[in-house]
Amino acid sequence: MINYKDIEAHKTAVVFEFDNVLVPKKDYDLQVYYLFANFIEYLETFPPPQEMLDFISKRYEVHGNLNMFEEVVNAFGIDKKYKENLDLLFTNANLPLKLLLYKEALELLQELVINRKQIFILTTGKPEQQLNKIKQTEWNGLEQYLKLYFTDEFSQTSTTPALDYLLEENNLQIDNVLVVSKQ
Repeated sequence: MINYKDIEAHKTAVVFEFDNVLVPKKDYDLQVYYLFANFIEYLETFPPPQEMLDFISKRYEVHGNLNMFEEVVNAFGIDKKYKENLDLLFTNANLPLKLLLYKEALELLQELVINRKQIFILTTGKPEQQLNKIKQTEWNGLEQYLKLYFTDEFSQTSTTPALDYLLEENNLQIDNVLVVSKQ
């Protein structure tokens, strides 16, 4: 993450991606899997949720979400009909714990507010899921300074149309905007 002092003085706005820039994506995903494991235990009484969570956590470190449900089905023999429930949880989960900003991201956002820079979040992924994550983030009072855009509302293959819209709607020139992303 960059420091405020590294931002060129003529930059009037900063556009952030959400996942893995402001908040670890893993923090949301693993809480959803926690809820899912408890849901399965409630309905099926097996496997023990901690056993499933241990499996998911270890696999997540290497593969992320890639084919996670299929691997859980293979490892624990749960019914494939629960895929829909997991998908709904990813979209609508009410998390047990708030998502926390990276320390460096929080400090940068605070500096941007103090220095009256515009702050935007341009996030990729299903808008409903991204909004759910954002609502469950501990913003430390910064939420009132943020403006949110979803790239998937413009294109699922490129952030360019959404960024162009953001710039036009806010009367910004690209030279005066810093984009902070993991890509």
